[in-house]
Amino acid sequence: QVQLVQSGGGLVQAGGSLRLSCAASGRTFSTYAMGWFRRAPGKEREFVAQLMWSDSRTNYADSVKGRFTISRDNAKNTVYLQMNSLKPEDTALYYCAAAPTITRTYNQWGQGTQVTVSS
Repeated sequence: QVQLVQSGGGLVQAGGSLRLSCAASGRTFSTYAMGWFRRAPGKEREFVAQLMWSDSRTNYADSVKGRFTISRDNAKNTVYLQMNSLKPEDTALYYCAAAPTITRTYNQWGQGTQVTVSS
């Protein structure tokens, strides 16, 4: 199992930037992918970005492409989500998640962190 602890987030004006961090511990060697998801008030949870652990390939939701960047620091076992040009519609509770190699399904979740973008 992998334990995920998130940090970052907060309140920012539209057009601003924030960075989220997700520190992983435990069986990180068995990770298939790390991802970021979000849930806005009254909406379903949605995919934001993911990074494949073996080769660091990334992919993004269309709504954040070109504005958000997912990256990793191997030495710190940490995944980041750099969010630029934030919009009010990016306001949500953001979660990092891990998909173990054995299932390739996101089943380990961070505690969530709030991002609020004011207009």
